[in-house]
Amino acid sequence: MLRGLTEVIIFDQSGDVSNEVGAGLDFDIKDFPPYVLQNANQGDVVLLTDINDSQIRALVKLVNFPDTYLYVGRMVEANVLNHLQTTREAVQKYDEMSANYMGLQTTITLIYIVVAMVLLFSAIWFALIFARRLAQPIVVLIEASDKVRQGDLTAHISENSGFQEFDFLARSFNRMTAQINDQRSELMNANRRIDERRQFTETILAGVTSGVLSVDNNGLITLANSSACTILGKEKEKIVGQNIETIIPQASVLIAEAYLLPDKIHQSEISVQRDIGGRRILLVRVAIELLGERDLGAVVTFDDITNLQSAQRKSAWADVARRIAHEIKNPLTPIQLSAERLKRRYLDKMETEKDREIFGQCIDTIVRHVEDIGRMVSEFSSFARLPEPMFKTCDISSILGDSLMFYRQAHPKVTYLGKESLDAMKGTEFYCDEQQIRQVITNIVQNGLDSIEERAKSEEIQPRLGLWMGRDTQGNLLISVGDNGLGLPKDKNHETLTEPYVTFKEKGTGLGLAIVKKIMEDHGGHILFGTTDEIKMIPGWEDLGGATVTLVLPERVLS
Repeated sequence: MLRGLTEVIIFDQSGDVSNEVGAGLDFDIKDFPPYVLQNANQGDVVLLTDINDSQIRALVKLVNFPDTYLYVGRMVEANVLNHLQTTREAVQKYDEMSANYMGLQTTITLIYIVVAMVLLFSAIWFALIFARRLAQPIVVLIEASDKVRQGDLTAHISENSGFQEFDFLARSFNRMTAQINDQRSELMNANRRIDERRQFTETILAGVTSGVLSVDNNGLITLANSSACTILGKEKEKIVGQNIETIIPQASVLIAEAYLLPDKIHQSEISVQRDIGGRRILLVRVAIELLGERDLGAVVTFDDITNLQSAQRKSAWADVARRIAHEIKNPLTPIQLSAERLKRRYLDKMETEKDREIFGQCIDTIVRHVEDIGRMVSEFSSFARLPEPMFKTCDISSILGDSLMFYRQAHPKVTYLGKESLDAMKGTEFYCDEQQIRQVITNIVQNGLDSIEERAKSEEIQPRLGLWMGRDTQGNLLISVGDNGLGLPKDKNHETLTEPYVTFKEKGTGLGLAIVKKIMEDHGGHILFGTTDEIKMIPGWEDLGGATVTLVLPERVLS
């Protein structure tokens, strides 16, 4: 047969044989395993062998013939089939080993990963133990440094950490903290001694009646005692840290002069304007503080000599006034009497009316000027012998009301203001000399009326004068007098108006405000010229455009 085939069979899927050649009489399709036809339908060549048979058969589906299969067989030697079977078994074992290889590879990989993770975690664990041991001295050092930062200089670090470098660092740290602690103790002892000396110095300065200021090289005030605050009328917080020139004008010039001759004490009288109490005269002394060649600044001491100078001037002027009054008063009465006698005796004997008129005018002029001189002599006497105040409880509102009523009758053309504030303060009791308070009000109101009269000579005005009473924030009693006259001199220091014989009126003696100031000082008060915020807060107060004079009587003398 062709190619040594022993059998060829063509059949369909139902098993019907179309052609058959060779020994295939025992052919039956039912003897085929189920997979044979399935593989043949897929186009594969299916081999059919049997280890006990000497033939090898093959089954294939014919492509050009539908539902037709070709089955052929061929004789082979038995050892070939054995080799074929052995090969198949080897292939099967190889396939089994190939299938088992993937699992084995996965197992080995997992084992490797587990071993690697164990080694990694072991390394990390040992590294953490080593790092913890290495970091422990650093942590202790950080904690000790934090204690030192908080001020605990007794912090100590162990010097047996097991690392030579850390032990050396610990010893250095312990020595450093010990040195700092010793230095701090020394500084604290030195500061304590300095504080004790400072307190001792401040105690001494507190008992000194003179004002004391310590000034550094930049002119800034570093120390002020209580007397300085009292004299300057400022709180200590408003003095310390300020430049000396803003507190005591012209003091910097005196300090500069003192630096030229630092071995001497320089002094000068300096005028200072206080917020409350007006202008004061200070006797300022400057001494330069030197420590070897080191310049520590200047020490400024001062005393308020305003009252002393005022008392000296008043004493001198009182003596002058007493002498003038004595020398002038004696001949005044004879002159006045002689003039009046001449008028009575010779006036009617004049031949003409014109002569009688001239003679009468001359005699009246003599008498009038004698009366003016007599009034001046009376003021001199009052100033020279101003009596001590006789204090008693008085209704200050009634005193002011009576004075206002008197002037309403004497000067009816003037409009008077302030009745509402007087009524509001009605019943206010004050421990004072009633007669002297009346004299004070009379002098000030009369000055206001004189100023209104002077202004009315040059322009037409409606005369207005106010008398108000109230209290300031410290509880002091305020009595304010205002007018719409010429006002206070703008180019003059108002504080000089209270000096004896200082006047800006044609017929003024300059003693009225001097007497007012003396009475106010005896009552513990003072005079304010002009307006302040507290004066404006007096109920009903009004700025009339002229002068404003306010009497300030302190609460401490209130009954």
